[in-house]
Amino acid sequence: MVVGAVVVASLLRGFVGQMFIIPSESMENTLLVNDRVVVEKLTKEQRGEVVVFADPGGWLSGESAPARGPVGRALQFVGVLPDTSTEHLIKRIVGLPGDHIICCDNDGRLSVNGRSLDESDYLADPSEPSSIRFDVVVPDQRIFVMGDNRGNSRDSRCHLNDVAAGEAKGENAFVSEDLVVGRAIAVVWPFERRHRLPIPASLAGVPAATTPAPAAATIDAGAEASC
Repeated sequence: MVVGAVVVASLLRGFVGQMFIIPSESMENTLLVNDRVVVEKLTKEQRGEVVVFADPGGWLSGESAPARGPVGRALQFVGVLPDTSTEHLIKRIVGLPGDHIICCDNDGRLSVNGRSLDESDYLADPSEPSSIRFDVVVPDQRIFVMGDNRGNSRDSRCHLNDVAAGEAKGENAFVSEDLVVGRAIAVVWPFERRHRLPIPASLAGVPAATTPAPAAATIDAGAEASC
């Protein structure tokens, strides 16, 4: 029975859902440091959702989380304890394949597919959607992600000037859909902070891209897009 329970728990963790601990301030005030979030792996991600994804390469920095002992690692493996891995990031999807994203429009707001966004219900500082100016079209099978704490988030904007061997300039800024672990659906701990993570109305109302996603990204960004 114990072995069976472990097998079932491991399968659920691998293919259905998993719990993660928030390690940084990049998603405040939506997610706070040490919040526990449940990540669902069955549903295709949508624009506006918060997603966990593996490091596309060179995004992660800072100290590693303290390593767990053998028992802790075993409980984490079967899903009883949340994942403390520093190999993953959590951000909000702002652009899907083919989306045209501009920051900022004449009113200082983020624009997606020609729709200016009112982000006041989820940004830590709605007065400045981004200090980095950019104009991009998301390539096929990639997403463009940003943190809700835009002044303290190393996200897609920070890699628009990256140059890596074998890649086009800025290619690393767009997260491959294959790297997405799943979508965060709720904060479950601490108990007093438990809440769902719905798609904000502003992003839910963005129209679909009018042209097919290009094979390569279109990027126009200043020197500041290297934070």
